[in-house]
Amino acid sequence: MTNNVTALNQTEQTLQATVRAVMDAEGLSLSGLSQLTGVGKTRLSQWLKDKYPGDNAAIETDIRRWLESREAASALEGQMPAAPDWVETPSARAVLSALSFAQMAEAVSVVYGGAGVGKTTTIRRYRQQAPNVWVVTATPAVSAPGPILTRIAQALGIRTTGAVHVIEANIIERVRETRGLLVIDEAQHLTHRALDAIRSIHDAAGIGLALVGNEIVYSQLTGGSRSVGFAQLFSRVAKRVRLSRAKDTDVTALLAAWGIEDKEARQLCLGIGRRPGALRGLSQTLRLASMFALESGAGRPGVEHIRDAWQDLGGEA
Repeated sequence: MTNNVTALNQTEQTLQATVRAVMDAEGLSLSGLSQLTGVGKTRLSQWLKDKYPGDNAAIETDIRRWLESREAASALEGQMPAAPDWVETPSARAVLSALSFAQMAEAVSVVYGGAGVGKTTTIRRYRQQAPNVWVVTATPAVSAPGPILTRIAQALGIRTTGAVHVIEANIIERVRETRGLLVIDEAQHLTHRALDAIRSIHDAAGIGLALVGNEIVYSQLTGGSRSVGFAQLFSRVAKRVRLSRAKDTDVTALLAAWGIEDKEARQLCLGIGRRPGALRGLSQTLRLASMFALESGAGRPGVEHIRDAWQDLGGEA
């Protein structure tokens, strides 16, 4: 069989040079490139070295498709106005206070409420500011003790192999005397036994613990249906923060960060902020509205831009 690599034309050689330049600039490994392009790692390696004996044209097609998609995403990102990284709203300050207290007092805080009020973004902010903060996001797939302990171990960068009790012991050894804070986001997904396993880490290691999620988190710990099994955890909850929905003052803080001053536009945004999804939905709306404003030559988004963006994103009229 003739090795068609020897017939490479200048176009393919230029394409290879482009790919190598991207890899160097972004620190992209061959494995990473394989995942992004869908081309096997071995085939990519041979193609980059002019040694692939198979269908080079097929590889080129996949590579060009990836580069075009990358350029399109870069162009869109350049057009899309950047949203504020984080806005210190009153609700965000309440979350920060609960996290800080749990860490300093080596206590348990519970933050619960509706979606889109800034809980997760505030957790990220706190982790950037404070040392020894480990954030783990629970999902239905890790609702039991073993899986959630494995995810905690991964967040700590320690071994995740072995029996569950070994993983637990390794976690406790790693965090003991660190004055750290373990944050479990989306904690409503955890079973009673999983919550109790996390409580045991808090007790044994003497670190702060924050359980963050929706209303189910707190209803699991208290109320008429609270079982005796939850008593040990509930008795340790020192601070409770309920954020049922975004406050109007949260919305006005976000509008100030975006520079929205028009009275009619602000009223429209207040209405959006009171809907399900709250600040998350409003942030997405303002970002798209800012793009509309740029395209129309306006400096900042006005009420029409915001209304069009809200409807374009599927918001109710």
